[in-house]
Order: sequence, then structure tokens, then C-alpha cells
Amino acid sequence: MFLVTGATGSLGRRIVRVLREREAPVRAFVRLSSRYSELENRGAEIFIGDLKRDRDIEKACQGVKYIISAHGSNEASGGAQDIDYRANINLIDYGFQAGVEQFIFTSVLGCDRGYEDSPVFKAKREVEKYLISSGVTYTILRPSGFDSNLLSLAERFKQTGIYLSVGDLKNRTSPVSTDDLAKIAADSAIVENAKNQIFCVGGPQVLSREEIPQIFSRIFNRDPIIINPPLMVFDGLRGAFGVVNPGLQKSLGTLRVLLANEFFCTPEEIETLESTFDIKMESLESFVQRYLGA
Repeated sequence: MFLVTGATGSLGRRIVRVLREREAPVRAFVRLSSRYSELENRGAEIFIGDLKRDRDIEKACQGVKYIISAHGSNEASGGAQDIDYRANINLIDYGFQAGVEQFIFTSVLGCDRGYEDSPVFKAKREVEKYLISSGVTYTILRPSGFDSNLLSLAERFKQTGIYLSVGDLKNRTSPVSTDDLAKIAADSAIVENAKNQIFCVGGPQVLSREEIPQIFSRIFNRDPIIINPPLMVFDGLRGAFGVVNPGLQKSLGTLRVLLANEFFCTPEEIETLESTFDIKMESLESFVQRYLGA
């Protein structure tokens, strides 16, 4: 039995889909307010609970062989302390008590760089360290940005030709196909060389941010209109928000880290990933074409 947290998210629902296509038993941890009918229709066991409640996590871990942590914090689910950190620590502890054989953790690329302004990066890194020392067999995946997170930008570009990017357009990234990441997460339970390993997970190309609208331009056959406000504009807005909502100002630290820095995998890291999991990583252009192309 697999337990998948964040099962209605862009990554989690894809993981459930991969596992159910293989007819693996899956318990999908979902909130009552979420849309989980697709998971149910695929034959997943629906577990309605709250990751901020220890009792729910303890119950969800019973009879589970593998845990795939695919959840993350947002305004609906709660902050990094409760969701990215404490919920994962509890999943590790209760999973260990229940005899879980492997914990597959979705971390984030760059969490080991010491970004003090990002609650999410700090939480993910502390969970990594706790998991490694826990005694539970683990696989840690550190993805760059998800291709699926760019679909809304691609849709707007398709309609208007406008592409908004804050900060330095020369910064590089290697966003990963969310479908590839889901397959890798599922395969981590069956690939022996994935056990007790950390993998950087990205797409096959290192792209500057100014290359992304050029990709959209080829797919949708229209000239890009790039709007590129400097990072100081974001900082000004963040400071203004902090006057009335200090909590929001703090949570925006993660977005600032993402905007201000580069997040890409090296060719060597991608080669290791592809050889370990016997996969050819999909390009951003192919991913967007599959979902939004004519």
C-alpha cells in the first residue's frame, strides 16, 4: 500500500495516476474540501484528514508500505512550519512506528544553499536531515520548478502574447515535466539504486528565463510581449504588504528566493537521473505542446 500526501495537487494526482495504472494499492490523503473524485474513480482509497492533526497522520500510516510525500504549504493548507516541516516529521515518525519500508520525499532544488529568507526551503532541508537520520529507507527528490506551474503563463501567452517575468531574465532554470517527476517518485519504490539517495530532478535543458517566452512563441506562433519588472518592485510590494500582514511578508520570502536565484540541474545530474530511472526527461516545449498545443 502506498500513502500519497498532497494527492489532489499537480504532482500528487499524477503520482496516484501512475500507481493506479500499475494497479498498485494507493491511499490518497486529501482534505474534505478538495476535489478528489478523479482519485476515487481511479480506484484509490480516499483518506480524508488534516496534515496538521497528529491523529490523522498516525491513522493514515497504518498498513502502509511506502509513503510518498508530495504535499506543500499554501494559503489554504497552512504555513511552512505546520505543513512542510511538522507534517513531514510526523509522517516519518508514525511511518517508522507502523513499519513503513520507504519514505519518498519531494524536497526542492537548492534547499541546501542556506536561503534564510525562505521558510519552505528551510523546512524542506530540516526534513531531509531528519529523514536521513531516522533509520527509514528514503529517496529524496529535489525538483526544479514544475512545468505544470508554467501552464497558466502559457495559457495567458496563447491568448495575449504577454509574458511576465520578475527579475533578471538571464537567470537559468531547468523546470521538470511534472509527469516525469511523478513517474520517478513512483519508481523510487522499485528501483534499488534509488534507495537512500538524493536526486536533483530537472528538465533536459538549462534555459534562461528569457528563453521561455520564445518557446511559447514557437508553440503558439505569436510574437512575445515580455513584461520584466525589476526585483526591487517585488521588494517594494512585499514591504508594503508587511505593514498590514507580517505573516504574508514572511511567506513571500520563498517567492523572492525563487525570483532572485538560479535553479537548474547540471547535465551530469540529469544523466544520473535518466540512467538510474531508465527515463528520457521531457523538454518544457514538449510538455506545453502536449497540454496546450493545437
